[in-house]
Amino acid sequence: MLVGTVGTVWLVFPSTTINSTSAVALPRAGPVAPAAAPRQDGTSGDDLVLPLVAVGAAGVLAGYGYVRRTHRARTRTTPGGGDRDGADRHGADRDSGGGGPRAGGPGRPPLAALEARACDALVLADDCVRTSREELGFAEARLGTEACAPFARAVRQAETEVTAAFRTRQRYDEGVPDPADGRARRRALADMTGRCEEAGRLLDAAATEFDALRGLDREESLGEALVLAETRFRELAGHTTATEQIVAGLHERYAPTACEPVTGYVEQAKDRLMFATAHLNQARRSVDRGGHSRAAAELRAAEGAVVQVAVFLDAVSSLAEDLDEAASLVPAALSGAEAARAGAEERLTGVPAGEVRARVLHADAVLTSVRLELTSGRAYDPLAVLRRVVAATAPLGAGRAGVLSVAALLTARSAVTAAEGFITTHRGAVGATARTRLAEAQRLLAAEDSAVLPRADALARTARELAEQDVRTHGNPYAEADAQTPGTAGALRGGILLPGPSPTGAAPSYGGPVKRKRRAPQVS
Repeated sequence: MLVGTVGTVWLVFPSTTINSTSAVALPRAGPVAPAAAPRQDGTSGDDLVLPLVAVGAAGVLAGYGYVRRTHRARTRTTPGGGDRDGADRHGADRDSGGGGPRAGGPGRPPLAALEARACDALVLADDCVRTSREELGFAEARLGTEACAPFARAVRQAETEVTAAFRTRQRYDEGVPDPADGRARRRALADMTGRCEEAGRLLDAAATEFDALRGLDREESLGEALVLAETRFRELAGHTTATEQIVAGLHERYAPTACEPVTGYVEQAKDRLMFATAHLNQARRSVDRGGHSRAAAELRAAEGAVVQVAVFLDAVSSLAEDLDEAASLVPAALSGAEAARAGAEERLTGVPAGEVRARVLHADAVLTSVRLELTSGRAYDPLAVLRRVVAATAPLGAGRAGVLSVAALLTARSAVTAAEGFITTHRGAVGATARTRLAEAQRLLAAEDSAVLPRADALARTARELAEQDVRTHGNPYAEADAQTPGTAGALRGGILLPGPSPTGAAPSYGGPVKRKRRAPQVS
């Protein structure tokens, strides 16, 4: 193509010889004109003009082609074109939903839509893992851990995938990848969704064999499973009164804020017990009638309720133990804080003296406030006191060892336990962000690094707050369901039942998104 173009240029380009006073006639049709007489150096004027013209024309055309190709690459609007990449890197705000019809590019959903999809995938995968782990517990109690080992392994593998997805989501929320890099953000969202889908696939793949192991379609196995659930139910019902007494004792010894994490838990446990009672009875009636499939569905609903009764009651006992331990630790923590204050200048050798002084003064103010609270004679929250002491002394370079490290571990562990219990028992209404913060808090707590314990504590408390907000926003759309079976509204809110065409919902089972609803009652 270039040769032909150069030829055309040559036909229309006015040429001159080296001697400007001697014009060269344009070539005409007909016989080729004889060559000009050679110059002394062996070249003629025409010999020089032709190559120079060709080279010049070729350069001009090549430059023009390069400019056009560059322009097309920068303005291309086809899928995967250069402008979309640029918008992903430098205009991520448009991809978040504010860019109009072109925000996602042709054939590409907006970033906000991908974020919503990833959040849905996280919630679903987390729910699948939680439900599978709960039903696995009943299978292990009846059949032994060795027989259930393959299914426990599938749960662990799925949990690993979900944990990694939550970790990616946490980093995403923290701005990694850079929000300006739309392409990298899309890859991160795809990674989250893909890991959640893999978790579901692992659980779905094991569900059929798990059902064969449990044998709920066989009368003998179903009867044994039902006896186990009923036994566990009676044990927990017997603990309810004792738990009420524990709560009363907490209110006598500590400030109201200390008891807030378990406020209403005994009442919710009783609500789940009523629900479990109804479904255990229905399961028994179905067994007597030979309806094994219906009995298995009713049993799963009762098992889910029994698990959550245990979570509520255990949360009360755990908080009571943490508060008592914290109260006994406060005097030692104050002594540790004094030691940290005294040695601050030696530890903070690289910090300007003025800043060291400011940190010490702040610690003094906090410790003075704590002492006044302890000597006031009023009930106080020992976990909150420890948090204040740990936070005040951390800038002094303390807390990596000794009593302050123990205090940081206690407060973080208590906060993580409280958040985990709340999300577990309200997961039908809790979204991805609260679960993400909890997963990150759990990761930091497991790291056994005292330096990150305050952050684990803060993240866990944030997770609890976000989960409570989700529950308030969700409200109670299932209130009328309680008229049919007491406790149904709470079971739906807790994820024991899944909303669906059935008036009472379906109890999820071991498995991923495909298999978890396999025991849903058939609605005619």
